[in-house]
Amino acid sequence: MKTIIKKEIKMMLREKGNLFFLIIMPILFIVMFGSIFGKTGHFSLTIHYIDDDATSMSSAFIHQVDQVKGVKMVHEKASDLPDVIDKIKKGQLSFLLVVNDGFEASLKDGKQAHIKFYQDPAMESEGGTIEAILQSIADDYRKQKIMNTLHALGQSNEAIAKTLEPAVHIKKITPAVESINTITQVVPGMTVMFVFYIMISMTRRFFKEKDSGLLSRCQSTGMKPIEYLIGMWIPYALGVVVQCTALLAFGHFVYHLHLGDLKALCLLILALSLCGSGIGLALSVLVRGENQGMAITQVVALGGAMVGGLWVPSYLLPSLVQKIGHLTPQFWAQKGLQDIFAHGAGVSGIWLSLVILFAFGLAGLFIAVIRLPHFLKSAA
Repeated sequence: MKTIIKKEIKMMLREKGNLFFLIIMPILFIVMFGSIFGKTGHFSLTIHYIDDDATSMSSAFIHQVDQVKGVKMVHEKASDLPDVIDKIKKGQLSFLLVVNDGFEASLKDGKQAHIKFYQDPAMESEGGTIEAILQSIADDYRKQKIMNTLHALGQSNEAIAKTLEPAVHIKKITPAVESINTITQVVPGMTVMFVFYIMISMTRRFFKEKDSGLLSRCQSTGMKPIEYLIGMWIPYALGVVVQCTALLAFGHFVYHLHLGDLKALCLLILALSLCGSGIGLALSVLVRGENQGMAITQVVALGGAMVGGLWVPSYLLPSLVQKIGHLTPQFWAQKGLQDIFAHGAGVSGIWLSLVILFAFGLAGLFIAVIRLPHFLKSAA
């Protein structure tokens, strides 16, 4: 068994494809997603604007919008209005804000000032955020208008403040947690997703052993099937541990990912290693060939990533998809990692994730043990 373990470790190190698919590719994905969404996880909304009024008050309004965190204002010429609207129709631009002529005059006369807001229909959710921002600024102008009217009627500042006081006060409370940002979604998400690509390497190795005749020769030595199975499994389980360590270390040193409780993190990595390699072991002795193994791996890895909340937070997915996601090991691995990184969870806080991941891994090992005799016969 020791000989098989040493042999498999050497073969893993020799195959450059393993390094690329298990380490380099997920790092590229982390960098790509991290660059798109930024380190802080705030999505930047770009709003193009045209100021037809070109007055101090219209400029002040535009400045107020521009000061909102996550919003970037881009000036457009009034003569380019048809072109900008055409770009929005084609999906080349997302938003356009037009401050109508007479904005300042209307405010000074106590009348209603008008602005126009154009948006790409595909950006409905983001457009709702911008509308909320604009409404908030409009409410400030409304309050100022009421104050001026009440002052003109001779009311005191105290009376005016009481009149403008909201009927309902909402107190915002943010629980004390570690920094939560896009990186706490991207780094563990990509790590978990690419862990399951170890199944391709495992399937390939089993069938190379079979096709080369090495498996038949091993059977003639009197080696017990379970020893062969464990010898083939351990190197890949260790490989997953190295993979997770490398990717999380990259996230920590490059994107300042807070790793949290290291004891809990180590246990979760071990559970994820057993899960990924255990399922890979079962797949290797179940499929009929490398191509079938690769196809099933893609379904497991990509399908689990989609429904398990590895690409986007699980709570953003449809309720039915969320329920399906709860049946995947990817969901529980992601949940466990995020509980450690973002919520400061220890071992007691991730026990359910540990149990489920270990259960998936042990189930894979059990299936592999049951199926191994049939696989060995096919190589005889």
